[in-house]
Amino acid sequence: MPAKYGSKRSKMDALIDEGTFNPNSEKVSDPKFRGSEFFDPHDAVQVKYEMLRRVSIDNVSVTDASDEYGVSRPTYYQAKANFDLTGIAGLVPAKPGPRGPHKVDDKVLAFLQARLVPGEPVHARDLAKLVRNELDIALHPRTIERVLKKTIR
Repeated sequence: MPAKYGSKRSKMDALIDEGTFNPNSEKVSDPKFRGSEFFDPHDAVQVKYEMLRRVSIDNVSVTDASDEYGVSRPTYYQAKANFDLTGIAGLVPAKPGPRGPHKVDDKVLAFLQARLVPGEPVHARDLAKLVRNELDIALHPRTIERVLKKTIR
């Protein structure tokens, strides 16, 4: 546990902070997750890993394993695909929300970059108006600033 959290940070707090808390821990019915100090039904990564292990090693059906671990069959298959692709890191739940500015595609980025003058400051409000008038896309000036900051480096 990192020192920045201090010694009073509980495992539950750590799971929540790291985004690996299983909110459906009461649905996990595998007996090894009850009364064990090692197996924790609140740890989403451990629960998914054990579910995958039960199917691949213990030859339990996907339906039975997904029922036993309190998830849907599509959740099992998604966990399996993620695990096959990236290993244990694939079992860490993805952070919710957008992954980036969805309105700024290559065309919009090229439009913005073509209007930049080297050595001049970025006038995001003016660029936002241009994008709105010429491409009929509403972009917030701060979005433009963020996108251009990433591409100018």
